[in-house]
Amino acid sequence: MHEKPPVLQVTDTAAERVKALLASRGKPSLGIRIGIRTKGCNGLSYTLEYADEKNALDEIVEDKGIKVLIDPKALLFLLGTEMDFVQDQLQSGFVFKNPNEKGRCGCGDSFHV
Repeated sequence: MHEKPPVLQVTDTAAERVKALLASRGKPSLGIRIGIRTKGCNGLSYTLEYADEKNALDEIVEDKGIKVLIDPKALLFLLGTEMDFVQDQLQSGFVFKNPNEKGRCGCGDSFHV
C-alpha cells in the first residue's frame, strides 16, 4: 500500500514563524487556516488566518509541530505545495511553491492554475 504524499509541506522557517505568530496572538489557537480567494490580475490568491476551530470539511496537515487547516475549496489547488517564510531587505512573508500554478502576476499577488 502506498502512502499518499502530504497535501502541503511546511519548511522549518515557515513552521517557526507560525509558532511565533500563534504564541504572540494572546489566545489559544488550533493552528492556521489556508484558503484561496478570487483576487488580482491572475485570478486567485492565498489567504492565511488564525484557526480557532476545525470546520467540518477542513483537511488538517500536521508538520513540524504546527497544524495547518486547509479550506476544502482550496484543497485541489494546494496539492503538493510547499509553504515557506522568507525575509529580506524588501519584504517578509509566507511564500507558496505550488506545482499546480500555471502563471503568476508580475506583482506576485495572484496566480492561476
